[in-house]
Amino acid sequence: MTNQSNLIIPGKKKPYVMAHRGNNVLCPENTIASFRQAILDGADILETDLQLSKDDQFMCIHDGSIDRTTNGTGLISDYTGEELKTFSAFYGKKAFMEEKIPLLSELASILPPDVALALELKSDRFLEDVVCQKLIDLLSQTEIRNRTFVISFSKARVQTLHRLANDIPAGLITMSGFSPDPDMQIIGPFWPLILLNPFYIKKVRKNNQIVCPLDPTPDKRLWIYKKMKVDAILTDNPQKTCQLIEKYE
Repeated sequence: MTNQSNLIIPGKKKPYVMAHRGNNVLCPENTIASFRQAILDGADILETDLQLSKDDQFMCIHDGSIDRTTNGTGLISDYTGEELKTFSAFYGKKAFMEEKIPLLSELASILPPDVALALELKSDRFLEDVVCQKLIDLLSQTEIRNRTFVISFSKARVQTLHRLANDIPAGLITMSGFSPDPDMQIIGPFWPLILLNPFYIKKVRKNNQIVCPLDPTPDKRLWIYKKMKVDAILTDNPQKTCQLIEKYE
């Protein structure tokens, strides 16, 4: 990914397809299986959530606890990364019992060179400079820094990291507001907001931002998003969404 204002993925055409927690329809969310499936599907961007373990390992999991998606119980922050690996992240899908909660470094190791990465910062630990710097260092060490961006419902979290590394774009996910936040490089508005305000996309363009509607089941609205020329489309099922986009084209 180059040019933090325009967020171009070389060799890819807009709208980019962003796989929400991988392909979480065919596989358990936020697992290596779901990320591999999304890559096979043709996703341009993998989206995952980041929490921190007891020993400050970056874990790809949405919730602050392991109760919903694994066969264990308790808070992510109560376990070390090694202890978290003893649980299955199968999320009720028995064919995936061997799946574990991935470390961010494990996701980075399978990320193709032409696929970008969106990290949703789920914990207020990302308000700490030391935690954000550790994440920045990891992105540099794994050589994915230039195609990674951070997003959150918390503006303060992404701003903390962006202040330390302004080459890493920051995005705000929002359920309200009829105008994009001018401080952000990426805007993720709840999808009805851009339909209710015909000037929303024009404002995004004026601000030199990119927009990806918050709409993990977008297929019925793909024609609208194509007409609006949104930059990226979020989806739970990148396989189906990629097929539909190809059909439209």
